Amino acid sequence: MSVNRLGLVVHGGRAEAVAAADVVRAWCAEQGVPCADIDVWHDGGRRSAADEVADAGRPDVIVTLGGDGTFLRGARLAAQADALVLGVDLGRVGFLTEVPAAAVRAALDAVRDDRHRVEERMLLTVRASRRLEVPADMEALLDYGRGPLLPAPRVRTDCETDHEWGIPLDVLALNDIVLEKLSRDRQVSVGVYVSGRLLASYSADALLVATPTGSTAYSFAAGGPVVSPRAEALVFTPVAPHMTFDRSVVTAPDEPVGLRVLERSGRAAVSVDGQVRGVLDPGDWIGVYAARRRLRAVRLGPMDFYGRLRDRMNLTDAPAAIADGSPAPLWSMTTPPPGDLAHLALLTGPDDPSQAQGDASWAR
Repeated sequence: MSVNRLGLVVHGGRAEAVAAADVVRAWCAEQGVPCADIDVWHDGGRRSAADEVADAGRPDVIVTLGGDGTFLRGARLAAQADALVLGVDLGRVGFLTEVPAAAVRAALDAVRDDRHRVEERMLLTVRASRRLEVPADMEALLDYGRGPLLPAPRVRTDCETDHEWGIPLDVLALNDIVLEKLSRDRQVSVGVYVSGRLLASYSADALLVATPTGSTAYSFAAGGPVVSPRAEALVFTPVAPHMTFDRSVVTAPDEPVGLRVLERSGRAAVSVDGQVRGVLDPGDWIGVYAARRRLRAVRLGPMDFYGRLRDRMNLTDAPAAIADGSPAPLWSMTTPPPGDLAHLALLTGPDDPSQAQGDASWAR
């Protein structure tokens, strides 16, 4: 593809990220591609994604240099600009990032030469009974050393506002949207609705709605299921609920999840991909649903999600199940699959010529 403008999101606290950013800037200079650093902390404040991408000249490719947290920052910008996002892995978990720092130049060459794939990921968005705001006296309490808060979400002007259906907020989440308690000694009490019908009422530390991508983040830590990022679903997970039914609920992508703060509850914070964006009072509600917009991520080969899951989560039982110590494939990865398997997604082997468009080892 033609790269007309590139945006950089860099974890400035990591020397290897700063060094990799220099490599990206040098590549852009050689190709004659304008390159803009997108630094939401530069002036001591935070701005909306729309303002940030506009200030960067609306890049068509955004490169993130850091871990999954840095990737989430870049994804927020890329989704707003409908740009591609390429994650360079410099973190410890790395479920979202694509290539190691040493391969960043080759990765940019692959994007320029159309030797890449575009993987689309589900995003979440929100309607609410009122606009989200964080009271000024609470910002200091919510600042955990990660810098100032993002501004309150804007109201979408391309959607209709209705007193029953709520206010459409300009919010996009790749991982999750969370309703969580503000007071340590008081849980939130929340009525949870699926497709408009009451499912249950919970008293819990938090309640979250995750995408399949976000199923391995907060939802997983709270006991939720691991869901393939290729799936289409919403995952509702309660965190430390005081009730017998403490399981996650997986809904279809067209089944929204509503969270209403009950009258007996304390106040609740709304977080979007880990960023506090507002506070709700008893009687307020949010509705979480799949956004029409999708994240478009650069892939340079097939992503071995389950191999990455095994490695990142140190699933040491997997090697123990291999009698000879070598994980042979269940089915052949060097010959075409038979007709009854042709419709399935199977990871190809390292010597498969079909990988000429990308080194699959980068995705493992």
